[in-house]
Amino acid sequence: MERSTEQAILDAAERLFLEKGFARTSTTEIAKAAGCNQALVHYYFRTKDNLFESIFESKARILLSGFHGIQGSATTFEQALTRLVGSHFDLLAANPRIPSLLATELLTNPQRISSLRSRLEPLPVGILRGLQAMLDTEIASGNIRPTSLVDLFITLVSLNASLFLAAPVLKTITGMSDEAFQALLRHRREENIRIVLASLRPDPDRKPTKKKPDGPPRTTRSGKGRKA
Repeated sequence: MERSTEQAILDAAERLFLEKGFARTSTTEIAKAAGCNQALVHYYFRTKDNLFESIFESKARILLSGFHGIQGSATTFEQALTRLVGSHFDLLAANPRIPSLLATELLTNPQRISSLRSRLEPLPVGILRGLQAMLDTEIASGNIRPTSLVDLFITLVSLNASLFLAAPVLKTITGMSDEAFQALLRHRREENIRIVLASLRPDPDRKPTKKKPDGPPRTTRSGKGRKA
């Protein structure tokens, strides 16, 4: 019973946060939607901020655990990256309002970033180290162009999240039906994977840098008594 009440509060809060935003949702509304009194909301989570961060943490852990599994199951870097982009896209497709909620909250309350990071450590650190090792190996082997993990994540996240951020405007302007939008999601998932993989391919026009000699070129001394 206790666990079901706590989960009911989480589910109700997530739904209301996504519908109305964090600032416009009260704990009274959350309690009413969860079918409990307001005192129980404070009992389980103390504050609305803790409730919000608990929801974010659960979503982030689902995504990060998926990343961890990808590293262990993939046999090649391309397979790992394909699954990485796809799993991130799938999480957003299952929770399409999360990008806009997070964008609003992190921009208006930047202090949340430190709080959320402390909740998730050390899980992201181990995953990032594993991905960085894979990236370094591929770069050293010449399979991909030199790049940073930060650049890779910016490309991945911006490609995947932009569609869900733009979805309300896109649907309104184009009059797109739900069926057409689902077809667009399937197309964009594969297209985003293709774009990310293509962005890492080595530049064929880039010439390898020649290693410079350590010192001045040696001069050959001519032998004595040599006839002209």
